[in-house]
Amino acid sequence: MSTTRGVLFVHSAPSALCPHVDWALSAAFGVPLHLQWKAQPAQRATYRAEYSWSGAAGTAARAASALMGWQRLRFELTEDPCPGSDGQRYSYTPSLGMFSAMTSSNGDIVIPEERLKTVVATAALTGAEVTDGLQALLGTAWDDELEVFRHAGEGAPVRWLTDAV
Repeated sequence: MSTTRGVLFVHSAPSALCPHVDWALSAAFGVPLHLQWKAQPAQRATYRAEYSWSGAAGTAARAASALMGWQRLRFELTEDPCPGSDGQRYSYTPSLGMFSAMTSSNGDIVIPEERLKTVVATAALTGAEVTDGLQALLGTAWDDELEVFRHAGEGAPVRWLTDAV
């Protein structure tokens, strides 16, 4: 079994939901969790948290399944690629539901050939815009909705990217 790692960002959750998120994630990650919840300035009366994890490939899918469907929760979850398993990205919002995509080693979304062919064929048959289909495959609507929540305000942890190997 391959081991991987990833990051969970709970962008917004009402206070009453926070302990339930902890319990659901404890089951999904297989360890007791008590996330450090902080006020989310982008939406009144909600809280945000993040968690860096490591575990077996497929752990992110298990965690995303445990959280999706909670109508007042917004989250993003990543899983790095590892031998025998593609990377994954999951995004969830109450209005859009779940988005998932494969990711490359640098975190870019990877779109399988057949999905691209379907977008082109659909555009040719229906007159739809290819760019609309590509935006759907890239999860643009989720990025647009979550962007304000990603900027969590003063005191949020900053992750600096470096050239270090």
